[in-house]
Amino acid sequence: MHRMRVAVTNTTTTPVYFSELQVLSDSFETMPPKRVDMALTRTLRTDFPIPYGPARCHPTTIPAPKPAVIVARLRVGDEPLREVRYPIPATDPLLARLVKSECAQFILKQAIDVSFGSDWTREGDSLRGVLTVVRKSGEPVTIDDVGATTHFDLKPESGRRKPIAVLSGASLEIPVLVTSSRCDPHAFAEAKQAYLFPLWGTPPGIGETYTMEVVPPKAVQQRFWDYAVDLCDLPS
Repeated sequence: MHRMRVAVTNTTTTPVYFSELQVLSDSFETMPPKRVDMALTRTLRTDFPIPYGPARCHPTTIPAPKPAVIVARLRVGDEPLREVRYPIPATDPLLARLVKSECAQFILKQAIDVSFGSDWTREGDSLRGVLTVVRKSGEPVTIDDVGATTHFDLKPESGRRKPIAVLSGASLEIPVLVTSSRCDPHAFAEAKQAYLFPLWGTPPGIGETYTMEVVPPKAVQQRFWDYAVDLCDLPS
């Protein structure tokens, strides 16, 4: 689910009760209002997470962001509930970042499917395996680079970068190495982003490099985890 955070400040002693919050924009599919049911007294900042819908993307170009509005149903003190709209201009950098990030991934996924292989072999301090790339269109696709997560580094075994490979056939296996980038126990207790590996590619006919996330299946995630526990001598 997509989420953004809305920061609220109350500089008075009058409580402000928030019933619901909603994000509306032509750049995203509309989601129902989020129930908040919270009263805020004086606060420098309180963040409310709000869901927003998938971006409305074009198959070959990243659209310009459209203005957005945060719709709040709230009550100030003893006043009745009312609707208040907080506009976000199309020039806001957050909107541009959200649209570009999601639509770039959407465009790249129209051109290729990428998956982690099932077999991973320990070689020294690394795991060796493959990424399988399947071309979905009729023209060559450039695989420019792969990158690290919060916990693991992913590198092409060949050492080639920018590009790693050009996929002109139906599919291609890219030998890769995975290494653990950190060994502190606290980090592995908070491993929510550990398996979101970035991949950069250039779709045919576009001439611009985009990013997508590639997530290994649960069995491969467990293999990575077991490897890191063994390498870092962490409690299992």
